[in-house]
Amino acid sequence: MVSFSLFGIPVQIHPWFWISLAMIGGGGSANSQEAILRLALFVLAGLVSILVHELGHALSGRAFGARSEITLQAFGGLATFGGARFTRPQHFLVTAAGPAAQLLLAAAVYGVIPDLFKLSSLAGHFWQVLTYISIVWALINLLPVLPLDGGQMLNAMLGPARFKQTLWITILTASTAALLIFQRTHSLIFPLFLGLFVWQAWQALKQCD
Repeated sequence: MVSFSLFGIPVQIHPWFWISLAMIGGGGSANSQEAILRLALFVLAGLVSILVHELGHALSGRAFGARSEITLQAFGGLATFGGARFTRPQHFLVTAAGPAAQLLLAAAVYGVIPDLFKLSSLAGHFWQVLTYISIVWALINLLPVLPLDGGQMLNAMLGPARFKQTLWITILTASTAALLIFQRTHSLIFPLFLGLFVWQAWQALKQCD
């Protein structure tokens, strides 16, 4: 496990974080030196993008007085706040700050510093992948699906009194997104996760009755 501090926020990176990023980046098909280098750049870009995402959560939480920590684990990351209690508007803002930070990163690389894309093949590849991961990761997280950021934001807006509505929206959105992603990519990684979220929401619905 790798541990360090960034902007005064403790960060831990579990081994499965690297392994899962390599799987997403097609590690099984890296059969040449250039393919291995491109895979390594994909993993590095994923680290930067996801860390920026979690820093968005952590720094905004700290702005509301919470003590923040970041953990990067299999297929993503998690910012925790040591039992802090946010108001619903604060919870919404802290949650939205993660994907917002990623989209700002993508905009900075693609829009503000477009010459980065014109660098040598591997260097340009890194910036392209960083932009791609940041946009895709942010958009997936903005789906109104619990426990993703979009689902947390929806829950903050609707409140505990309408939690069943949040669960139904989770089920419908995750089911549709899983089918569309599989049709376009033929990859099972994200559809399986969305299927898990559907099952979790269904179990929570049964407990609400």
